Amino acid sequence: MWGELIQEVRVAQMGVQILFGFLLTVVFTPTFADLPDTDRRIYIVTVVLGATATGALIGPVSLHRLVSGRRVKPQAVTWASRLTLVGLVLLLATMVCSLLLILRVATHDPYVPWLVTGVVIWYVLCWFVLPIWTRRHHTSHGRRVRSAAGRGTG
Repeated sequence: MWGELIQEVRVAQMGVQILFGFLLTVVFTPTFADLPDTDRRIYIVTVVLGATATGALIGPVSLHRLVSGRRVKPQAVTWASRLTLVGLVLLLATMVCSLLLILRVATHDPYVPWLVTGVVIWYVLCWFVLPIWTRRHHTSHGRRVRSAAGRGTG
């Protein structure tokens, strides 16, 4: 399970690092000084979320390195998995805030919150609802639960 987890983390790490790097450069652009206070606050929240997402998604690598050879692989996998899930939630928040900021600056239109809400729903469906549904309906535990429910035993 460790190898699979690390491969998954690599994909998420790449995305969060590119996004975070981009966010760090925004403050040095000439137009940053012209941003209204609300957009500056959104930017600060976004940068902090990006930093925390980066930390959580790089955490499993550090965890593995520091506990390697200590015979705690099951515990390391559990903690790395938890860090990865937290990192994905933080990455979701970072992406949503980034999208909100970009669309607010680019359009100034009242439909921006609706667009962002639609994207949030899409991310939640893709990243959490579909995997949880799949786990519940296509694993042996899920089949046992459905079988028991079908027999009237709960």
